[in-house]
Amino acid sequence: MSKHHSRAPSGEGRASLYDEITDKIISELEAGRVPWVQPWGTAAAKASLSMPKNASTNRPYSGVNILLLWGSTIEHGFTGQSWLTFRQALSLGGHVRKGERGTMVVYADRFVPSDEKRRDAETGEEAQTIPFLKRFTVFNCDQCDDLPHEVATAAPPPPQGLIEPRVEELIKATGIDFRIGGNRAFYAPAEDYVQVPPPQAYFEPINWHRTALHELGHATGHRSRLNRDQSGSYGTRKYAFEELVAELAAAFGCASFGIVPTVRHSDYIGSWLEVLREDNRAIVRAASQASKAADYLLGFVPGCIEPASLDSAVADREAA
Repeated sequence: MSKHHSRAPSGEGRASLYDEITDKIISELEAGRVPWVQPWGTAAAKASLSMPKNASTNRPYSGVNILLLWGSTIEHGFTGQSWLTFRQALSLGGHVRKGERGTMVVYADRFVPSDEKRRDAETGEEAQTIPFLKRFTVFNCDQCDDLPHEVATAAPPPPQGLIEPRVEELIKATGIDFRIGGNRAFYAPAEDYVQVPPPQAYFEPINWHRTALHELGHATGHRSRLNRDQSGSYGTRKYAFEELVAELAAAFGCASFGIVPTVRHSDYIGSWLEVLREDNRAIVRAASQASKAADYLLGFVPGCIEPASLDSAVADREAA
């Protein structure tokens, strides 16, 4: 297992959960697999392409939970992306089959240490809270029996075109200066514009969508939008982290539109591994920021996404 230098400030259990998630991602990257691309690889023949959601509440999962659930789909060859807790399956009139193993997901919460509570009581100063993750278990609908037909059946992905009309609609609706031309793709933060080559320049034009959404993902970080730290120069950890956010945002966007790109962004795997090995919270933070970036963009297309809380898994914790 890889060793990490950063740890949660209080409580070995909380730190170990960050480690567990980070080690899952690192092991995939070390094997040359990119977890947020793989759902469109070997599993594509079986799995219905979509963003994971809770089949009982219909709420989408967000942040690092998307990666954990996609990873489970790859490993087990599930045919859909609908998930339930054990109790939710029962409440729908079905049940998890005996012997099935669930998939870990997490939700973010905060707690107030006892010394902070004491300080607050004594001095009146506002108590400082500490973030932590809590785990619970969900099961794919493939692992359940006797569910209602509409819950158990996954919808097929939409047909593909040269440029998906909803992506074109999204680009126009965002108001981001989006230029098509040239022979390289980039986002220029100072001038705040995106440029990508035309789709016909790609060996497989469907891959244009991932590139377009990747660069738009960068553009969401502009100070007038989500205001992410984009000050890292090429080769730095900050730069690698922002690339990871944009790559995940593109993957989340493609899945939401039902687009199946084949391109593999392997250039950054080495720098991503450095970031993840140094900070066991990096993948959680990157996936969370990527969810916000993707939701920001998809929010310009009516009906494309349902409003999600900071982490929609929070809404399911009482059923876990």
